[in-house]
Amino acid sequence: MTDLSDDSALERAVKGDAEAFSVLYERYVGRIYNYVFYRTGSAVDAEDLTAKVFYRAFGHISSYRNTGIPFSAWLYRIAHNLVANWYRDNSRRREVPLDDHPQIPKSEHPESSLVEVQEKERLLRAIRTLPDDRQQLLILKFVDDLSNAEIAVIMRRSEGAIKSLYHRTLLALRDALERLDKQKE
Repeated sequence: MTDLSDDSALERAVKGDAEAFSVLYERYVGRIYNYVFYRTGSAVDAEDLTAKVFYRAFGHISSYRNTGIPFSAWLYRIAHNLVANWYRDNSRRREVPLDDHPQIPKSEHPESSLVEVQEKERLLRAIRTLPDDRQQLLILKFVDDLSNAEIAVIMRRSEGAIKSLYHRTLLALRDALERLDKQKE
């Protein structure tokens, strides 16, 4: 059944076919997990929230209506709402512990690995200072490698608005990195 197209699997899942939904789950679970992980900074919370995203999607799949918007946009919207609720419930922003970072390949020079880890940590700290919509944009653009058109659908904005937000986000990220550097001094 894994050879089903998204449209076929979705059509069957809407009619109650759990096996078809599992095909969709397998196709999207990694992308949704990555999105949630980069928003929360915690592997444990990302696993829990990703499970909730698919539990909620499965519970509401029968009411899903194809309006021309990709199924993935529906999943990202559910994930976005659950992450927003998670932040509201926890009332805090969290730092990403080094243990939660993906393993970095060993290089011939240990100091270069250390510098790379520190740079990634610095970048994630700066990203976490940005507003939610800007964090979401960066994750969709650089982690999920989506086009501006795909991001526009997920974020319910025009492609032009996404381009503008992207430009403003990069400027804000540069400023956040400069602030972090000044705090270190």
